[in-house]
Amino acid sequence: MARTTIQDLMKWKREGHRWVCLTAYDAPTARVLAATEVPVVLVGDSLGNVILGHDSTIPVTMENMVHHTAAVRRGAPELFIVGDLPFLAVQVSEDEAVRNAGRLIQEGGADAVKLEGGGPRAATVKRIIEAGIPVMGHLGLTPQNATQLGGYRVQGVDENSARKIREDAISLEQAGAFSIVLECVPAPLAASIAKELAIPIIGIGAGGDVDAQVLVFHDLVGLSGDFQPRFVRRYVEIEEQMRDAVKRFQEDVTSGSFPSSKESFSMPHSKDAAEGSEQNPETELSG
Repeated sequence: MARTTIQDLMKWKREGHRWVCLTAYDAPTARVLAATEVPVVLVGDSLGNVILGHDSTIPVTMENMVHHTAAVRRGAPELFIVGDLPFLAVQVSEDEAVRNAGRLIQEGGADAVKLEGGGPRAATVKRIIEAGIPVMGHLGLTPQNATQLGGYRVQGVDENSARKIREDAISLEQAGAFSIVLECVPAPLAASIAKELAIPIIGIGAGGDVDAQVLVFHDLVGLSGDFQPRFVRRYVEIEEQMRDAVKRFQEDVTSGSFPSSKESFSMPHSKDAAEGSEQNPETELSG
């Protein structure tokens, strides 16, 4: 599959073609997404919750983001990858924001970066884009400042906050953002913004009348424990299957059925080795 381009995303917007974005934080997950031809992969700072075990995204550092973005790139060398700018990566100064965005591109191998916030971030978005780095915006529930927003709850439910989200979306588009994530906003608000703006609107808990949908991969496949937000649909229960596999392995070891002769190595000059396949000698580790 040819790598998705920003021009593709804009074309899909004009044609009404909906597409998918999923998170990945490591090479194995990236390989799965590459095999299923997911057009856009987000290495989100949600790795703080999903991978690192934090209760928020705040502890995530630039080093974390570069490390995991590079792993995803190695697992999916042909996919369009967006790296998240974590807390304080853009807030200190515009110059530092450009440097941090550049690290995700240069060291992490990302094609674009994502940052949270609207109006006050528009100038920063413009500076990053002027440096040659595409930017995806993020409005609505922005986890990095969830405390200011009153916790993890739906945003834009009243007239003033809805107007603010709309104005922020317009300011990001004017600054040059190529797309915007709308997280946990009422579906009618997201639909109207998607209709008004020329750039793709990516929903997560924002209804179905937007241009694309993004979900955390671990939520999608049931690998996030009991955490299941209302906007998530689980398509498989991987965590349950993994627990079952571990239990079966323990049973096989304690009963003595693992390892069998098939999972063991014989001496190189033994009768078994002499009769083995030339293409798969006893010294090879694979199957």
